[in-house]
Amino acid sequence: MIILLGLGIELSPAHDIYTGPLLTAMPALASLTMGPKGTLSAAAGALAVSLITTTLHQAWGGMLIYSNLLGLLVVSVASVITSKAVHTRRQSELTQVRRVAVAAQRVLLRPIPARLGPVRAASMYLAAEAGAQIGGDLYEAVQTRYGVRMIVGDVRGKGLPAVRLAAAVLGAFREAVHYEDDLVEVVNHCAAALHRERAAPGAVDQDEREDQAEDFVTTLVAQVPDGFEVQVVNRGHPPPLLLHQGRVHALMPSSPLPPLGLDDFITCPPAKAETYPLAPGDRLLLHTDGVIEARNPDNDFFALPEAMEAVHTCTPPQFLEQLHQALIRHAGGHLADDAAMLLVDRLDEEEADNKQSSQLLLPEVTDRIDLPATS
Repeated sequence: MIILLGLGIELSPAHDIYTGPLLTAMPALASLTMGPKGTLSAAAGALAVSLITTTLHQAWGGMLIYSNLLGLLVVSVASVITSKAVHTRRQSELTQVRRVAVAAQRVLLRPIPARLGPVRAASMYLAAEAGAQIGGDLYEAVQTRYGVRMIVGDVRGKGLPAVRLAAAVLGAFREAVHYEDDLVEVVNHCAAALHRERAAPGAVDQDEREDQAEDFVTTLVAQVPDGFEVQVVNRGHPPPLLLHQGRVHALMPSSPLPPLGLDDFITCPPAKAETYPLAPGDRLLLHTDGVIEARNPDNDFFALPEAMEAVHTCTPPQFLEQLHQALIRHAGGHLADDAAMLLVDRLDEEEADNKQSSQLLLPEVTDRIDLPATS
């Protein structure tokens, strides 16, 4: 815009105003915010205006013109070199920050073994934030003496405050699943950990204190014991989807409960977990609302049950990958919210016994975290 302003001055009756110093400074100004290509474009624009106006006003031959062009050349070369160095340093810093973000996410969301007790498992995390942001979606699957216990949840908000609350809930879950035989008590431990984290001195910055009362975590905890069933405690989370004989059924809770952190709204605490059949060959998908609330350009939600029914028979990692591709196509290549999926296949007794004997070997890991690429 400044270059066009200089061109307008030169072509107007006020062309006696000398715009050479103004044009000479353009590459240096461009290098502050633009990359090497943008800086070079600004230099080319300034040079073009200088040449056009010098020819138009027949000003060739004066030492002032050649001094202006020489100054423009020197400033342009220096600005391009500086811009390239700054751009390279910024890219290096961004790459390093993204590596730290991925490492932090993998500490929070540890890889899920491909085989756990009577199930095969796979998981996937899709980050919506650009750059190195990580969100508050959480999941975990652990083999215990009570069966395979899983959790999936979604913290209100994004960024480091959401990660802090997700870490508190996951830490409580990983500890309680090995000692509490009642699945409801496991959820209660997670709720207590969230309450302690919110009440900890210095845990909340002043800017966040006004929103602290609205901090909550939608959570679903499930257990697959040795029998052909799944036990579920749902605290305000989207219900899991069961794929049985090619048809998908949502495991809706009989008495909906509020998320963790909103315990004041509970009128009647659940006495026990709800039980649903889980036959050999069935697939159970735990997911966050970032999956089902993804919208296409027509503002339609992603039809997750239909997408699950459309996937052909394959392994759990391949199943999630096909769901991932369908989700990305539906959303036009960009997710508005973080999304997490945890899939388990119920094995029959013979497969489960063979699987348990193979647990002496290092289990295969099928966990994936996708962070958006940057240019």
